[in-house]
Amino acid sequence: MLTHLTSSLGFAPLVPLWALIALGCAALALCVYALRHRTKGAVFRLVAILSVLVWLAGPQRLHESWHMLPETALLVVDQSPSMSLGQRAALAQQAEHLLANDKKQGLNLRTVTVRNSGHDGTRLFEALDQAAADIPSDQFAGAIMLTDGQVADTPQSLPEKLTPTAPDGRKTTLPLHVILPAKGEESDRRLRVLQAPPYAIVGQPATVRVQADDSGPGTAKGTPATLTVRVNGDAPFTLPITTGTPQDIEIPASHPGQILVSLAVSPLEGEVSSLNNQTVTRMNGIRDRLRVLLISGTPNQGERVWRRLLKADPSVDLIHFTILRPPDKDDGTPLSDLALIAFPVRELFQEKIDQFDLIILDGFENQNILPPSYLRNIANFVRKGGGLLLTAGPEFVGPGTLQDTAVGDILPAHVPLDGSMVEQAFRPRLTAEGQNHPVTAALPGAPPPGTGAQTDTAHTITGQWGPWYRSLKPSSTHGQTLLSGPDNAPLLVLDRVDQGRVALLLSDQIWLWSRGEGGGGPQAELLRRISHWLMKEPELEEEQLTAQNEGGVLTVTHRSASGSTPPTVTVTAPDGQTHPLALKPAEADKAASTSSPVKSGIATGHMQAEQAGIWQVDDGTHKAFAAAMPPDPQEFTDIRATASRLAPLSTASGGGIFWTGVPAQVPSLKLVEGSSFHGADWAGFPHRNAHVVTGRTATPLLPAWLMLIVSLSLLFIGWWREGRS
Repeated sequence: MLTHLTSSLGFAPLVPLWALIALGCAALALCVYALRHRTKGAVFRLVAILSVLVWLAGPQRLHESWHMLPETALLVVDQSPSMSLGQRAALAQQAEHLLANDKKQGLNLRTVTVRNSGHDGTRLFEALDQAAADIPSDQFAGAIMLTDGQVADTPQSLPEKLTPTAPDGRKTTLPLHVILPAKGEESDRRLRVLQAPPYAIVGQPATVRVQADDSGPGTAKGTPATLTVRVNGDAPFTLPITTGTPQDIEIPASHPGQILVSLAVSPLEGEVSSLNNQTVTRMNGIRDRLRVLLISGTPNQGERVWRRLLKADPSVDLIHFTILRPPDKDDGTPLSDLALIAFPVRELFQEKIDQFDLIILDGFENQNILPPSYLRNIANFVRKGGGLLLTAGPEFVGPGTLQDTAVGDILPAHVPLDGSMVEQAFRPRLTAEGQNHPVTAALPGAPPPGTGAQTDTAHTITGQWGPWYRSLKPSSTHGQTLLSGPDNAPLLVLDRVDQGRVALLLSDQIWLWSRGEGGGGPQAELLRRISHWLMKEPELEEEQLTAQNEGGVLTVTHRSASGSTPPTVTVTAPDGQTHPLALKPAEADKAASTSSPVKSGIATGHMQAEQAGIWQVDDGTHKAFAAAMPPDPQEFTDIRATASRLAPLSTASGGGIFWTGVPAQVPSLKLVEGSSFHGADWAGFPHRNAHVVTGRTATPLLPAWLMLIVSLSLLFIGWWREGRS
């Protein structure tokens, strides 16, 4: 700290101020009175009295000694992800080192580092405000920002910390200098997705709107460029575009589920980086209005459950018929008096059957309602890719039931005529297959693996789901048994038939769960999953291969209802290189009745995947795709090193814009007077004159003996003047 001496004038009155004012006014009044009566010497007497009053005011010379306090300037260093491009990080490190070693007496440089700020871009001014809050206002000299210029929180005007109020009430402007780690203004081409639908109808093209923009020296709107588009693992195709103009692209939606669209624009010559020349957008392929035909036999309690479930799904068009009047019933009522709609057998089961995705036969009793040819149409409908769900009750036992028709050929179970009806309380439970199958895995309230759902003679019931009281016991099954009933008999059986699927529920009492019987059960969720599995929704497939890319790590998950998993999968990077990836089986929770782990049918693998674009995973049968989204879209929107954002604020503050060049060079630091704070090779900060007083002395300006001589002399002159008159 420097020591300074200063001198100033002050007063230490010997009498109260009001007494000095009263004496001064009295002397002035007497002088005026004397002048009006033409008394000579009145002025000299007035001056004599005033000299005495001045002496009584106690004028003195003040001497102060104080130490100058050092000033502090902030060096705000940008270490956001965009600073890792090219040589920026190395140049910034060199510049920071040079500035830190540029010691100036009376000036301290405090470094503030700003790293990743989440998804809000680089926020340097927020860091400046927080750091300046710890510095006394009269010791803050200004700031230097070492950045690429991509600052997300740039204000419209200078922040309050750079425009403090001086002790005299005037606004003071402190300089903001900007140092950019580059040779000069850079150019860049970026690709933006202006509009992309979250969903795409399978079989119809989806429109994605994109735009390529050039910025920087020498760029112009309307430059020709080439856009490369790749959908999942399909072969890429190219389109000609012009920069600065929106471009609509039609993306084919060939399958339900996730659709990844990779977009890349040709690079701009001399651009800083091609990092933002490409992007990935996600869509979800969905079917357009799944059509479901629900045929209920005689009215039953489960009919309302089906209607409520299917009507609640906005993507489902439901056509529902309940058979109230079988064809063989003739009570003589004239047709004109009947309020019932005639059952459109021909229209539904011959003319328009192929328009449906799913047929549900709920308690349907074969009473010659459908001719054999129409029943064959149902079987053919399934074989060609449709879905069929049957809930079976008493109508399924006896001669001439559906299992004795062409529909029976595609059913996954056969129920004998005798002894197949079981009427006792039981709770459904998951089978070993059901614990891994996506239709029944992790159903809410599922009994723990290994616990039974059978009943004894005292009707003691174990488990967590509510009880049912009637089921059918098949003599044979094929396909996948997911639920079991009394004596471990199959209760829910799924099967694939050629290109289609069939589900058979061997009980008509699932509606009891919706009533909360014995605690109820996941009736709506189970029926929803069965229906969507029959309609081939991807998330309910037994064999699933999924991939996810987050934070540069590719996670591959293989799920198998049978519990078998491939030892390795093949991963194809966006550049076409292939890599084997070993999968490690995951273990489920231990069974309640055993200490051995239960196979979950899930295997996972991880690998580094930092390359931008779509990654493909192949297990030999299934393929999955993944792409990493930019961690901070705002941070990489514009990746140029540019002074355009900060130059207005720096100019308004009197600061300078400096480019480091290669290798890095920085301006020297100075403390300056005046309003000019920068030159070609220097950056200055103002003297704030912050100090601490260390001592103070006072010396009388008018000694008493001198003032006595002056006052008496003036009185004598006044007396002498009066004596001459």
